Amino acid sequence: MSQKEKNRKVRAILAGGLVLGVGAAVTLAAWNDSEFAQGTFGAGHFNMQGSTNGTDFSDHAAGAPAQLGFSLGFDGLSPTDTVAAPFVMHLDPDTTNNAEVSVASATVSGTAALELSYGIVQVDSFASCTPTATGTQIVPAGTPLDSVTGASPFTLAKSTAPGTDPGADVFLCLQVTASSTIAQDTTAVGTWEFVGTSTP
Repeated sequence: MSQKEKNRKVRAILAGGLVLGVGAAVTLAAWNDSEFAQGTFGAGHFNMQGSTNGTDFSDHAAGAPAQLGFSLGFDGLSPTDTVAAPFVMHLDPDTTNNAEVSVASATVSGTAALELSYGIVQVDSFASCTPTATGTQIVPAGTPLDSVTGASPFTLAKSTAPGTDPGADVFLCLQVTASSTIAQDTTAVGTWEFVGTSTP
């Protein structure tokens, strides 16, 4: 066999090998497959509401706080007098998580600002809130009206009938006491901020 014939035969074998290689690659590609998965997500709902009468609940923003109804004598305090006001809180029917609530801030203005102190206790009912009521301490009695030092958090439970009923009511009793040196004809306005944080 001449050198020319040998070269032609080698080229034919190589060409055949290339064709077989391409054919094998095409066969493998035909076995590829794909799967796709998708998830749709949405955030839950969280809303805390308050009431000054235990019946009518709504949201109270910083610029429009709930006006507490203190017991008789709130507008004519004498030295060492204590007055009380109930404030009821719950989570609305669509809230999807429980809440931990803290007394985040307290502010006071007016000429009697330094002559008043307060405490907050959690009581069993709206009617249980009186100047002498006792219960679970949220803020220690004797706290200056512009302080939240020593405040303890409390829990609000989400609804057991979502979309229908709100979570269970929590009854707070704010008790404000005048100092022994409060001056006549002085006034003060106290404002408290309650912050709820969702919990699992």
